[in-house]
Amino acid sequence: MKILIKDVLLKGATQDIFINNGSIEEISGRCTREADKVINGRNKAALPSLINGHTHAAMTLFRGFADDMPLKNWLEEKIWALESKLTEEDVYWGTKLACLEMIKNGVTAFNDMYWHWEGTARAAAEMGVRGLISAVFIDMFDRKKGQEQIELNRALFDLSERYKPYVTFTFGPHAIYTVSEGSLQWMRDFSEKHNILIHMHLAETLDENRFADEKYGLTPVKFLDHIGVLSERFIGCHGCVLNEDDCRTLRERRAKLVHIPVSNLKLAVGSIFPHFLMKNEGIPYCFGTDGCASNNHLDLIETMKFASLIAKFANHDPTMLPARETFDIATKAAAGIFNLGDWEIEVGKSPDIILIDLNRPEFVPNFDIWSDIVYASNGSVVDTVICMGRVLMENRYVPGEEDILRKVKKTAKALVAR
Repeated sequence: MKILIKDVLLKGATQDIFINNGSIEEISGRCTREADKVINGRNKAALPSLINGHTHAAMTLFRGFADDMPLKNWLEEKIWALESKLTEEDVYWGTKLACLEMIKNGVTAFNDMYWHWEGTARAAAEMGVRGLISAVFIDMFDRKKGQEQIELNRALFDLSERYKPYVTFTFGPHAIYTVSEGSLQWMRDFSEKHNILIHMHLAETLDENRFADEKYGLTPVKFLDHIGVLSERFIGCHGCVLNEDDCRTLRERRAKLVHIPVSNLKLAVGSIFPHFLMKNEGIPYCFGTDGCASNNHLDLIETMKFASLIAKFANHDPTMLPARETFDIATKAAAGIFNLGDWEIEVGKSPDIILIDLNRPEFVPNFDIWSDIVYASNGSVVDTVICMGRVLMENRYVPGEEDILRKVKKTAKALVAR
């Protein structure tokens, strides 16, 4: 599909952008090429889309179901009990709602870990977004369960070919306290052979560190390093209780991290992502929202603001994580972590693109667009979303959104009533 965006603000100048099958072929003051779709970009700014580094997408079904509870009780008494009832169809509809919400917030790629892998994959492909999707791998140190999970993941890896280019298969070992050493070593080897990302909760709580110390005599990072799981394909999520030695090891192994500030604050995990260590060690990281049971939404612009403010507050330094750097982490840095290419709006490149509506109070007087986006706005400022050369939203409308909202309301209520 050929798309022409007319008269849009790009890097401080009014430009036309011509896109052919997702690739930018021309940026100029006046483009005269014929296009299948022409978009009026007046009073809008073109930016690379946002990337959500950690989700449990179908947990939109649980939004508002179990709030204001301690983490352990929240999981054991509410979330796990409800998750045990989930069907693939439930996950499909919960993920469709998540994709709709992310599109509305300018997110075109998400890194997910959840049950019923194919339900998530179907939804992402139908919605036209990029999903890096893993099944939750949990064996609870049971050899038979571990083998079952290995066979399932082999099958899902083969099945994932059916959902390209929208879906990329990844591994999703839940955490060191739910996955055995043998299973982690199998994923390590399969990941290396097939160049698969490993997406895992890491150093989220002090309880996790205590478990690792009691079972292995090591921190979670040091244990994973000891068994060779850490590499440039490893993506650790949360990282709230990492220490300096952990961070040096992550840097040496070229591992990456995802910072999830809103969920961590809401669940009061006891510590916060050590931004100063990431900066000092040069560890690549991006931002994630987590699932809607613990956030409670998928607005990555809100997440950017939280991340920047926490970095400033925790380090007693208002210059930490400035607005432009924060935006680049949510876009360019995230694209690098997830192998999505050069996420710049430039000729010859293929980023997904969002248009921001500048005719809003949040952008007046508009001294600095990066400041306005990160500190003043939220996902509602996104007007248009283009993913892989396809217009997913224009004038804040996503085709079929009414049907999704109606169906998910029924699905969630039926799930809770089972």
